[in-house]
Amino acid sequence: MKIAITGAGFVGLTTGVCFADKGHQAICVDINEGKIAKINSAVPPFFEKGLEPLLKKHINKNFTATTNLKEAIKSSDITFITVGTPFDGKQIDLSYVKAVSREIGSALKEVDKYHLVVVKSTVVPGTTDDVVLPILEETSGKKAGVDFGVGMNPEFLREGEAVDDFSDPDRIVIGGMDDKSREVLESLYQGFGSVDILRVNNKTAEMIKYTSNSLLATMISFSNEIANLCSSIDGVDVVDVLGGVHLDKRLTPIMPNGERIRPSFVSYLESGCGFGGSCFPKDVKALVNFGEKRGVRMEILEKVVSVNVNQPFQMINLLAGHFPDFKNLKVSVLGIAFKPGTDDVRESPALPIVEELAAKGAAIKVFDPIVRAESESSLKELNNITQAETLEDALKDVDAVLLITRWQEFEKIPELLKKLKISPLVIDGRRMINKTAVPKYLGIGLSQDPVFSK
Repeated sequence: MKIAITGAGFVGLTTGVCFADKGHQAICVDINEGKIAKINSAVPPFFEKGLEPLLKKHINKNFTATTNLKEAIKSSDITFITVGTPFDGKQIDLSYVKAVSREIGSALKEVDKYHLVVVKSTVVPGTTDDVVLPILEETSGKKAGVDFGVGMNPEFLREGEAVDDFSDPDRIVIGGMDDKSREVLESLYQGFGSVDILRVNNKTAEMIKYTSNSLLATMISFSNEIANLCSSIDGVDVVDVLGGVHLDKRLTPIMPNGERIRPSFVSYLESGCGFGGSCFPKDVKALVNFGEKRGVRMEILEKVVSVNVNQPFQMINLLAGHFPDFKNLKVSVLGIAFKPGTDDVRESPALPIVEELAAKGAAIKVFDPIVRAESESSLKELNNITQAETLEDALKDVDAVLLITRWQEFEKIPELLKKLKISPLVIDGRRMINKTAVPKYLGIGLSQDPVFSK
């Protein structure tokens, strides 16, 4: 099929390239000419594991990018809306969704066949039917359900794993205003194997997305709250506690041959220094606000948000327990991206940690395999921050190391510290290093007395 995707960001570009890889003709549309030029040169405008090879494989074959929305829609069968829906502190901002809906409607005036418009942006229930559909009818002069269809197809892409998640999904949610909309959308996914497909109305599809993200965020904040309690109990380590919980066969099933299966969702029941990114923080807050408007207080989700806001400062508290005065304290912060496999720093726990260290006068080194500190506006204006070029450099001549992001490269820390005459205190915000593998260790969910290796 021929597909147009409005928005060439993380969701839009991944959607377009991966549909092309499934044999469809896809074209991404964006108003940013520089971004479009990069894409057509086979250079993704952001880092996402596995995306660049696919882009190089399909560019100017069955995938391309353009700034001409009208021509893209006229030459396609389905148009996806993948523009951003930022949260302004009270509710999601639908200005981009509304603007692109108007442009799509205007283009539909010149389309003389049935066309399906599908919202893939994350929007609260009712947006597709009550906002997008009326705009399309008004600007096109056509009738939804007769001249064009409207659907909702939420994405479940994890940053850092988006290509695999799209190409080999665990579910496909097909939302539509009517049977025809759902049938056309479902036909697009015929090459995706025996994946479970759920057919629902648009409001249900929208609610599934928010509920899914809110559940995962809740699991993380629950684990972090347990970790904070464990850290107050001598001799108790949250890694052991949650490890025991994970052995529940309802979480990690045991096969008839005795093999234990560890589903990936169990990773959300691990403690750390907080979640970030473009989805979880925004979506949980948006659902809380959505509930408030309907007279339903989302008390659990309110707590999910507050636990996560405070969690990065557990790293500061651990550091302060060992170094009461941060002035001129030499600290290395490992990881700026909110998670491995991406260069996205939105809501990253590293940001408030670095800002707090800088405010207290610490001398800070930062290192991330992908992200550079000077490229981030929230960091480059701070004093006493230097960019380490390598992990080895980041570990040298510092008093403490704060591990924030679970990059695989950081597994080498114990080996690298053996080469140093004086080893820094390691504070593990992801509990990815064995606590006895380095000379001095503190971690989330562990009592505040450092573990000294023998």
